[in-house]
Amino acid sequence: MSYQVTIEPIGHTIEVAEGQTILDAALRSGVYLPHACCHGLCATCKVQVVDGEIEHGDASPFALMDVERDDGKCLACCAVPMSDLTIEADIDEEPDALHIPVRDFRGRVVRLDDLTPTVKGVFVELDEPIAFQAGQYVNLKVPGKDKPCAFSLAAVPSSDTLIELNVRRVPGGVGTGYVHDTLRPGDAVELTGPLGHFFVRKSDTQPVIFLAGGSGVSSPKSMLLDLLEAGDARPITLVYGARNRAELYYDALFEQLAAQHAIFTYVPALSEPTEACRWEGFNGFVHDAAKAHFANDFRGHKAYLCGPPVMIESCIRTLMQGRLFERDIYTEKFLTTADGAQALARSPLFRSI
Repeated sequence: MSYQVTIEPIGHTIEVAEGQTILDAALRSGVYLPHACCHGLCATCKVQVVDGEIEHGDASPFALMDVERDDGKCLACCAVPMSDLTIEADIDEEPDALHIPVRDFRGRVVRLDDLTPTVKGVFVELDEPIAFQAGQYVNLKVPGKDKPCAFSLAAVPSSDTLIELNVRRVPGGVGTGYVHDTLRPGDAVELTGPLGHFFVRKSDTQPVIFLAGGSGVSSPKSMLLDLLEAGDARPITLVYGARNRAELYYDALFEQLAAQHAIFTYVPALSEPTEACRWEGFNGFVHDAAKAHFANDFRGHKAYLCGPPVMIESCIRTLMQGRLFERDIYTEKFLTTADGAQALARSPLFRSI
């Protein structure tokens, strides 16, 4: 049994199988609905049910309050149709977005690299190529865990069947614990993708700033390599921060790329360098390094931010103080279920980021 769900204002109708969430069906049909955590915590995927009946599922009462439920709102990542539906979603047309239907993939781990003491590089050879846009992510199925874990794609899209995931160990995390402690080369894996709406607006030729913290550099790495591979001529700056030198992975790669490409500038920063680091670069956080490098003037740029929520919020404030505003800022927050409902996917500073 299935239901027909019409999504306004685009007027697109999708088929949703019994028990399937609205979000999953939309993404598998190549229709993007805004979303972030996919666990019913962040409220990014909130939509209005205009007509029809739904089951709310595991939506958090913080992300979807009782008064909102009574008003016909639901979270698309949790809600399943109980009849044919018409919903209204906050969808903005993006001319640079590639609408790639989400699919399930199988593959095998070919390599595991200890990128830092807390980040592992997972290299998977898929049974078939995955098409994705640089900046997107996949959901990795974890044995014994009901919900999959989301990890950004760190390789360039042209890498065909070989994908790279950068997985930071989260204390007590079942998914990241599985990757760090159990997964071995040769193991079969299942994943779903591509997911996410984080990508470079290539039609806008303004200079690009990537701001990344920790394992949040995985998406900017893919985006940077994609731009350089395509011979893009716009100036590109990567400001990348970690606590110490041991956590600043792919540092040598970025230094090499900066030496090879005149359009690319690399600004590393350490927030807690030790004497053993022998650090001569910037001391401080990502937003401080960006402010110093650009002399607190970010006008005329597109900024792409990827990392933990506290880093994102600090960078947004700094960009705003430097006269860069909402229409030119794009974010990808690294949220875990441990962040809970208080880790909102949208910044309180803006309507849409």
